[in-house]
Amino acid sequence: MGSLNPHGHVRGDGEHEAIWDGALAVLRLNDVGGWTKPAPRLYPHIWSWDSGIIAAGLAHLDIARALLELESLFAAQWADGRVPHIVYDPTAPPEAYFPGPDRWACARITDVACAAPATSGLVQPPVHAIGLWRIWQRVSDHGRRRDVPERDRIGALYERMLAWHQYLATHRDPTGAGLLTIYHPWESGNDNSPRWDPALANVAVGAVPPFTRRDLAHVADPSHRPTDAEYDRFMWLIESLKAARYDDAEAHRSHPFLVKDLTFTAILAMACSSLAEVGAWLNRPASEMAQLREWTARFSEGVLGRYDPEIGLALDLDVRAGQPIQVRTWAGLAPLLLPTAPAGVVGALVERMRGPDFAGYPGLVARVVPSTVPGSPGFARRSYWRGPIWPHANWLLWLGLEGHGHGAEAAELRAESLVLLARPGARFAEYFEPFTGEPLGSLDQSWTAAVALDWLAAGS
Repeated sequence: MGSLNPHGHVRGDGEHEAIWDGALAVLRLNDVGGWTKPAPRLYPHIWSWDSGIIAAGLAHLDIARALLELESLFAAQWADGRVPHIVYDPTAPPEAYFPGPDRWACARITDVACAAPATSGLVQPPVHAIGLWRIWQRVSDHGRRRDVPERDRIGALYERMLAWHQYLATHRDPTGAGLLTIYHPWESGNDNSPRWDPALANVAVGAVPPFTRRDLAHVADPSHRPTDAEYDRFMWLIESLKAARYDDAEAHRSHPFLVKDLTFTAILAMACSSLAEVGAWLNRPASEMAQLREWTARFSEGVLGRYDPEIGLALDLDVRAGQPIQVRTWAGLAPLLLPTAPAGVVGALVERMRGPDFAGYPGLVARVVPSTVPGSPGFARRSYWRGPIWPHANWLLWLGLEGHGHGAEAAELRAESLVLLARPGARFAEYFEPFTGEPLGSLDQSWTAAVALDWLAAGS
């Protein structure tokens, strides 16, 4: 990975030195040279939002390597600006992961797809500008230095990210309503969350070519992963998008799964605000700054418009059913991720986050936010996004709390998250059982290590 401490960053205090060293070891283990595997075995390719978050952690170790992480991903950007959720490593054996590139057939189906390397046909939350923002903070001393050798590389990534945000703002919000549409639960990154149960229940599964799952061979217990029935629907949605030739206009007309995703949308608002800070430092045109401000405002207003004060959460929208999805998950806290939001809404959601539905639920291993409210419909404590704690989701909430000036609450969430990661055997797991702290999914997960580094750097 090269020099890992070029800016003289301290490793943290003695209490957390083992976490720092362990996180560094995970990123070294998963480093492939120009990019980082999300995990040693389960995820052998480039995953979009993993790389964005990994870059934020690498910013505290090696600026050049952090930039390369993002450059490797964006080298596979499609001609219309979209960033695919998987970029396939051509050296990985075909049996390493399913679905492989042939299942998507992107370059054969549409000429806007990247021809090489092969990619998937979905997208994931646009955290990339947050990773670039963290790099910019480190290299420029929060914008106070402009004459830095990395300036051109940051500028090139800025341009690619602007095109990425343009794609989302136009193709995934064609009416300008301020809410982004996803076509598949995998686009949310919250694959089998109860958030998607109502919309998936209305999807009639057609003929799907035979397939063999590879993920179950890499976890200790298959119950940790999505079910076969969920996978059947996941595969059918891919076939539907292929029939639409990955064309957004056709997908909006004919695709059976269309959901306005609040966390995806709130992350874009945060990312546009972050990218605007980088763009201002780069002296980009005033028109671009105005566009980024407009997108930040539009998508913030869209998310805030889905906040239900009676329920006390924001609710995703099932477009096909025309109904809000009244499921209690961490996504209901999405307004906390927005760069700006009314103090009353933020205050109410901070209390909700810390209260008995989320971090304050009795018996949790740590006062952090589980993916689904314990005891609510669809909750399953060991099943992927149906209940476990995901450190990177808590990292996003922490960033939001910091941005809203809730320093004490942010510090508590950070401290409790580090308590979880410091437990014996935690091994930077992909996710954790919320009551026992049992590490679940894949161990030595890169983005878990990356957010640990970012949390530790914040306290140094």
